[in-house]
Amino acid sequence: MELLDLFTEERPEWGVTELAQALGLPKATVHGLLCSLVEGGMLYRLPSGRYRLGWRIPLLNRVLMESVPLRLEARPRMARLAELYGETVHLAVLERGRVLYLEKQQGNRAIQVNITGVGAYLYAHASALGKVLLSGLSEKEVISIVRTHGLPALTPNTITTLEELLSELRGVRERGYAYDLEEYLPDLCCVAAPIRDHTGQVVAALSFSVPKYRFVEMKQAYRNVIVEAAKEISEALGYEEAKRRIGYVR
Repeated sequence: MELLDLFTEERPEWGVTELAQALGLPKATVHGLLCSLVEGGMLYRLPSGRYRLGWRIPLLNRVLMESVPLRLEARPRMARLAELYGETVHLAVLERGRVLYLEKQQGNRAIQVNITGVGAYLYAHASALGKVLLSGLSEKEVISIVRTHGLPALTPNTITTLEELLSELRGVRERGYAYDLEEYLPDLCCVAAPIRDHTGQVVAALSFSVPKYRFVEMKQAYRNVIVEAAKEISEALGYEEAKRRIGYVR
């Protein structure tokens, strides 16, 4: 997994020596790993002897994305919201401390948000989705994520201190939703709500992404709709059963 993680958009191609140096392993060990990964279709060996990701990866990704109950339950509801309100609706999970986008539905009034395509990663501290997902973690887990990824300032409105972030997350837990008020991109606002599974854990988040001028006019309406949709998806995943079992009251 450490070897596969080295293949990124910025560096999609590697040689054996480079991989051995990056991993701190002998070349012979790395060569054996590469042979196994090539045989399994996870990597592809170029005529030059260098390596790229293999075509089995998108196949596995398609199987995953088309079979995950969360995505299957969320997709029709997201399409309905995008059609009714004309805005962009996102579904995301937390993957190793960053927001990973699983689904995106774009309405007919929506602006293009190119950084939020399916499979894209974003910082968690600056997005409504990320705040909701972080709110489901313990303070210790949040601190660990901040130590790993930092709190870079993406706009003048971005949260850049741990104290401010922890305070914001306490508010998100209390309210049951989070805002991004031009914190990731200028002139773009978002509202997100948690999706919980049958155990009551926050497993995903749902959001509206809206131009600032429309968001200001309909902030409460967007919030209410996204909270209700996230609740519907949670119930479809068995959250009602969890609430009855643990006596949860919102």
